[in-house]
Amino acid sequence: MLFNLVVAVVFALCTASVEASPGHGTGSIVDVPSDGDLNGSNFTYPWPLKLYKFKSQLQDLEMAFMDVPPTGKPNGKVAVCLHGKNFCGPTWEATARELAGAGYRVVLPDQIGFCKSTKPKSYQYTLQQLSYNTHNLLEALGVENVTVIGHSLGGMTSVRYGLMYPDSIDEIALVNPLGLEDWKALGVPYRSIEALYKTEKVSNYTTIREYEQETYYVGQWDDSYDVWVNMLVDIYKGSEAGTFAFDQALITDLALSAPVIYEFGLLKPRTLLLIGEKDNTALGKQWSPPDVQKKLGHYDVLGDEAAKAIPNSDLIKFPDLGHAPQIQEPDRFHKALLGWLSK
Repeated sequence: MLFNLVVAVVFALCTASVEASPGHGTGSIVDVPSDGDLNGSNFTYPWPLKLYKFKSQLQDLEMAFMDVPPTGKPNGKVAVCLHGKNFCGPTWEATARELAGAGYRVVLPDQIGFCKSTKPKSYQYTLQQLSYNTHNLLEALGVENVTVIGHSLGGMTSVRYGLMYPDSIDEIALVNPLGLEDWKALGVPYRSIEALYKTEKVSNYTTIREYEQETYYVGQWDDSYDVWVNMLVDIYKGSEAGTFAFDQALITDLALSAPVIYEFGLLKPRTLLLIGEKDNTALGKQWSPPDVQKKLGHYDVLGDEAAKAIPNSDLIKFPDLGHAPQIQEPDRFHKALLGWLSK
């Protein structure tokens, strides 16, 4: 009798511990409006919006995401698309529609600190933490295996995700990922969080467009790109503007401090690199001395080097495109991506 009571108490305590601890798919998922202000963003999302509510680093957080069902014949596969630093889940809209048409279920998260997700006033941003949050969201959705598609910072995160959860990944597609070179080792000087925050805080339409036009679209501009500039401007001027700017400073420091290049050889999943070779993105380039600037951001070289370093990888080049080929030339990009995925 006493033994049975002890067993029951231990079981109850263990169960409570698992339910209360962050990770392992715990947390709750709720529906929220796709328009209106949410965590500092007023941008209207193209599909029904959900929140994954969970605890992380002793905080209650909300991770916004869209869960897009297949529109073509279901193939039983799930794709998760990870956005870059100056992007949000909706910037994957065209890609998600193509994937859904090919039979994929598509999950489009906003990472913590971005877009319609929580803007913590203090958070230890690491590629591991972002990957862990994403993996727990997928577990909460009952997703076991996934195709990971990551762009820019999302590509850098995808590499870390692939190293942490190789057995849960069908394949990885990296679109002009960050982390193909070690900026610190190449001479980029350290910049304090306070200095990074000051730069983020004064971001506006002009500064964002100028940067994107130079790096994302190689000097070209189409009026359709304005929607993504204004999406960011809205957050930088929104109800959580100060916290968002500080989080973005922390995320820049994360990317500068966590190169993934040294672990490319450890990646196990089948991997595709999609590289716009006119891209010149390099964190810290703007505050580096001229001799250092000359070394940085040569994606026409970095793509080839990464493909040689990553086992079981393929490389598709877009010689005339910049940092965001999926936006600049979506038809050409999607033909390449879906052709590779269908193999």
